[in-house]
Amino acid sequence: MRIAFDHQIFGWQEYGGISRYFYEIANILSRNFDTTVGIVSPIYVNAYLADESSCLQVMGRKMPKIGRAGILYCNINQLLAPSITACFHPDVVHETYYSEKRFAPIGSKIVLTVFDMIHERFPECFSPRDSTSRRKAIAVKRADHLICISKQTRDDLIDLLGVDPAKITVVHLGFSLTKPPAKKVQQITRPYLLYVGNRDGYKNFDALLAAYAANSALQRDYDLIVFGGGILTTQERKLIDRLGIRADRIQHLGGDDTVLASLYRSAALFVYPSCFEGFGIPILEAMSFDCPVVCSNAGSIPEVASNAAELFDPRSPNDLEKAIERVLNNTSLRQTLIMAGRERIKLFSWEQCSRETLEVYRRTLA
Repeated sequence: MRIAFDHQIFGWQEYGGISRYFYEIANILSRNFDTTVGIVSPIYVNAYLADESSCLQVMGRKMPKIGRAGILYCNINQLLAPSITACFHPDVVHETYYSEKRFAPIGSKIVLTVFDMIHERFPECFSPRDSTSRRKAIAVKRADHLICISKQTRDDLIDLLGVDPAKITVVHLGFSLTKPPAKKVQQITRPYLLYVGNRDGYKNFDALLAAYAANSALQRDYDLIVFGGGILTTQERKLIDRLGIRADRIQHLGGDDTVLASLYRSAALFVYPSCFEGFGIPILEAMSFDCPVVCSNAGSIPEVASNAAELFDPRSPNDLEKAIERVLNNTSLRQTLIMAGRERIKLFSWEQCSRETLEVYRRTLA
């Protein structure tokens, strides 16, 4: 079987969950199965594709991610990719994001992964100029088969776009944060709660700040560490001040996987307050480092966390505060969550994801 992955995600994402997903399954399929895998991206900025240990056939050239060059790269890729893909003669083209244009040759089957329906569920969180929903609808209609990364996404796809359930297969993601953690993150001297990732809109970071502010003992005994997602904005700083939280109690840190692994390993707990997710890889990452998880009961999050996390209603900062207190103040509960997390992560791997994805390709060709 010949499988091609298109240029879309690799042409604009240097690092990130979606490109990591496609890199992992493409690499595993090329190494471990009777498949020929090609990445068709005439120009790419993605760092994973530059990994010399990979055995992937990458049809393209790496370029630096600079300024507005992404628009130029996209235009070049759209111009060159169809002919390069045709020369590869793929049986299946796995589209890596949502495009109005078809890059697969006539006769090749198209598989598309739908990660979430957040643009459709929370349109107020995105610019009116954001065309993701429109492009997604076109790509979904074009695809011969759809992969959803959670049952929640499948149900949303059926509900919001009226897709035939027979056209959809749920394939859960794996997780990749396996680098040895650094011995110590120098900036941290006090016990801390950990938040990871973007903080806008539906991510519900404001609710975590409100819960933290409402508990003086929590502020006294624990800092709040925020990893990734860019530095704290002026608006966030103003909210922190308005809530009466000491500025030195909240730290933003960036860095690579070794820093994040170290943060998970040493955190008192990991908090995931999002109002909606298509999956929730950080939940599994935290569990893999024996970090107790407190997360919302919304979207696909309970599907991923199951009984290995303390759940709360994301609409209630008070409920979040109480969930944090329960985990911090109950040693038995903490240990129960840690042990349940060790068992839970056994159900998710990139190897399993790749095997199930390959089965989707086979059924689509049958």
